[in-house]
Amino acid sequence: MKATGEGRGAAGRRPAAIGRDLVLAVGLIGICGGGLALFVRTADVAGGTVVALVALAALGVLAVGLAVARGGRTPVRNHAGTRPADMPDGPAPVPDVPGVGAEALDHAAVDADGFEHTVAALCARDGCGAVEVVGGAGDLGADVVAVTVDGRRVVLQCKHYAEDNRVGSQDLQRFGGTCFTIHEADVAVVVTTSSFTAPAVEYAATCGIICVDGEALAAWTDQVAPPPWDALAEDPTAPASLTGPA
Repeated sequence: MKATGEGRGAAGRRPAAIGRDLVLAVGLIGICGGGLALFVRTADVAGGTVVALVALAALGVLAVGLAVARGGRTPVRNHAGTRPADMPDGPAPVPDVPGVGAEALDHAAVDADGFEHTVAALCARDGCGAVEVVGGAGDLGADVVAVTVDGRRVVLQCKHYAEDNRVGSQDLQRFGGTCFTIHEADVAVVVTTSSFTAPAVEYAATCGIICVDGEALAAWTDQVAPPPWDALAEDPTAPASLTGPA
């Protein structure tokens, strides 16, 4: 109904606009004719009449052409839904989703950077959305961020360490200083291929940081154990650390 109303309005205005233009053209011709007639009466040369008639005819054609051009012009409307010229066609690009195949989950076959991607793949496999690897210079402790199905923001720090290189309390303290206040985590997780020192586990417990060591990581990868955020949700009284023997 709205489009029909706009069509009637445009049709109603167009004849009126043409009528005004024609009146303007006729008036212009009349004025030019009167002026040229006066010129012919006062001209001193015989050729003045011919020149005047040619000029009058040219002005008449110009005036009529102006009226027709104005009458045929279609007004341009600025529709709110019109796509800007610089906007690309088609839907906005969708961020890449981490692969979740066996190779993507094989954290034993990658280096430290690759380990971040395997953890991101685990998050994606277990239903998280907006999964992103953000680790790098200036990451302030966050290597992977994701959002769980129930809307919780998960911030993970990944430690790809050898078995004899344990994650210490200083590592946890640095992460604890940013994961909640800077990265606004609902669930903060430190996951490693090795293990944690006892002071690190104690500090994590006081801050509410979940620690996932190599054994717990293997259980998570093999789907023997739920992901860290679900383990905490199922049993809020459980220890924050999902670790093997110290």
